[in-house]
Amino acid sequence: MKLYHSSKWISLGLVALVSLISLPQAFAQEVGTKVAVVNSEKVFNESNLAKAMQTRLQNEFTKRQNDLRDSAQKIKSAAEKLDRDAAVMSEADRIRRQRELADQDRELQRKQREFTEDLNQRTFEERAKIAEKANQVLKQIAEQRKIDVIVQEAAYVSPKSDITDDVIKALNNSK
Repeated sequence: MKLYHSSKWISLGLVALVSLISLPQAFAQEVGTKVAVVNSEKVFNESNLAKAMQTRLQNEFTKRQNDLRDSAQKIKSAAEKLDRDAAVMSEADRIRRQRELADQDRELQRKQREFTEDLNQRTFEERAKIAEKANQVLKQIAEQRKIDVIVQEAAYVSPKSDITDDVIKALNNSK
């Protein structure tokens, strides 16, 4: 008799659990919650703001990138020359040149790290500006279309729920 009594409670518990799990889904369907999805990477890559960002960053960093490339080529050429001339150089001259090349290489690596850090920082800053404007556009679209939730990067998106192209158009038309 006791066993029957506990299995009854387990059954009631399972029914209650299933009800609680399905409640949010049923509520969303009943109320008519509208959900849309946006692909933020597409916005960051295809909007006019993103293209302008790429141009600004390219203009800002191209000279430094070319200087680093030139420095690397000079060090490589100097290392090749040292390899060719090492047999006819004195031991002291060879060791001195090797140290100079090692110092130059360390300096180049330091400059390359700084370049990468600066580029990453500027890219982050520019993307933050785009994200701020995109969020304003998303809010406007949500209010206009009475969308309750906008999700980024969903695993699956029905084309009717994807508002990415609309966001890009709105960003391109905004000033």
